[in-house]
Amino acid sequence: MEQAARPGGAGLLRALRSARPSTRQLRLFSGLVLFAYVLTHLLTHALGNVSLGAMEAGLAVKVALWRTQPALVLLYGALLLHLVLGLHALYERRFFRLRPVETAQFLLGLAVPVLLLSHVVGTRLAWSLEEIERGYPQVLYATWVANPGSGAMLAAGLVAAWLHGCFGLYFWLRLKRGFARAAPWLLAGAVLVPVLALLGGVQGGRSVARLAADPAWRAEFLAPGHIGLPAQGERLAAVRRGLMEAYAAALALVVLARGLRTLAETRGGFVRITYPDGRIVRVPRGSNVLEASRRGRVPHASVCGGRGRCSTCRIRVVDAERGRFLPEPERAERLVLDRIGASPGIRLACQLRPDRDLTVAPLFTPQARNAPSHDTERAATGEERFVVVLFADLRGSTRLAEERLPYDTVFVIGRFLGAVGRGVREAGGSVNQHLGDGLMAIFGIDGDPKTAARAALAAVDGIAEQVEQLNRTLAADLGERLRYGIGLHAGTAIVGEMGDEAESRFTVLGDTVNVAARLEGLTKAMGKVAVISEAVYAAAGLSAGDLHEVTLTGRAQPLRVRLIEARATAALQDG
Repeated sequence: MEQAARPGGAGLLRALRSARPSTRQLRLFSGLVLFAYVLTHLLTHALGNVSLGAMEAGLAVKVALWRTQPALVLLYGALLLHLVLGLHALYERRFFRLRPVETAQFLLGLAVPVLLLSHVVGTRLAWSLEEIERGYPQVLYATWVANPGSGAMLAAGLVAAWLHGCFGLYFWLRLKRGFARAAPWLLAGAVLVPVLALLGGVQGGRSVARLAADPAWRAEFLAPGHIGLPAQGERLAAVRRGLMEAYAAALALVVLARGLRTLAETRGGFVRITYPDGRIVRVPRGSNVLEASRRGRVPHASVCGGRGRCSTCRIRVVDAERGRFLPEPERAERLVLDRIGASPGIRLACQLRPDRDLTVAPLFTPQARNAPSHDTERAATGEERFVVVLFADLRGSTRLAEERLPYDTVFVIGRFLGAVGRGVREAGGSVNQHLGDGLMAIFGIDGDPKTAARAALAAVDGIAEQVEQLNRTLAADLGERLRYGIGLHAGTAIVGEMGDEAESRFTVLGDTVNVAARLEGLTKAMGKVAVISEAVYAAAGLSAGDLHEVTLTGRAQPLRVRLIEARATAALQDG
């Protein structure tokens, strides 16, 4: 800690590097700026459902927002940065076995410049380069009356830009807490905004078509000051051609660079990735392990789509000797590994690019059972949902096994697990896994967070009652009371089928599960019957009462929890 507080030259350099935004953060920032611009553009179009005058008033507000010098620098910079990063992503991706939503986002992103370039040149660049002020009367006349074909291309371009941005927001937000609750409202907005914008454009176009029948209106609104002189039109057409040729050349250069890279990698040799089932996948040196899995059709979880955010693609490097020579994790991977408290030998498959043969074992290898063929990838990777996870464990089972016959031990543990299971199910939860002398239970798979959290808290009381009844039943035989510990935590987790080709089961995984297990592990050392995180009470809408801070392995920030005494479970929901 002291070294971190007073970094030397190397430490300062590392700090500066960690402060630099990553490629993903730059892509997200530039995409959000462009999405905000498209949103204001479509909302202005939607005002056409009111009147042409409302569209013009909305345009005045949009101009005031986006034509200031800082806004122009931000907008043009975001546009250029997003385009360059998109081309870079096209170059970086080695294999194109994508899910439908990723394919749609990819193709829409490539199409947007082609579809919207004429409109951008005819409006924004016409104002910037030629000082031609074109408002809705001029644009709607050109796209609705003079050349309806250009209007159809404009509509397609706006919808493509909107959908591309919505897909990007989905990939970003779906891993955030609360996304499941907000998803229906976000979907409604994603549908309503472009629909209202298109309807507004139609209404505005009809209004302009009626007004254009008046020669006086045409003389005023279609004067050279609004639509430009022929020489200005030729210059703008040359700019349009130049930009289109530059975009086509950039795409061609990326394709050429990909070909040259493939040739160089082929000459540089291949690496072989070996999986636990004996399958071997050969990929060009420089490919990451997740790409190898996809190329070899090896089931491999990756909720974030290989963006280095979710950690579900993580692997264990089996051959430790070769693992010593692997590339060091870059910043994005290191942040995720630190967050999950990964042990040595654990890497993210989407970030690890081995330069030599390697044997790996995916930690979460999904295999969906009875899943429709069109939805196999979705079932394989699971979904992000809010859940409450409960871990319960019998105390002193090792001593119990030493003092009794194996059959007696199995009987006692079986009765204990049965008692805990009844407490969980009566409260509305489900037992997901039996872990020796303990179990994991889940609440909230099919319900709302508040109901799930309250059910989990009720389960702690229910388990206490069931175990107490069991203790009375076994008092004469055991000569002692059964003691146990419970850990309870709430948050988002990945829910789906996990396992291998031979056997898989429905379960949950993620940081929420890890925290719940570690909280259960604290009960023994702290002498408590349950340790419940503040997140459970927050989800339940209840006061947590007195809270304590605990530090869990692998987590930088302490966690606030409530400690439940062995005889105080009945007051869980009173605080």
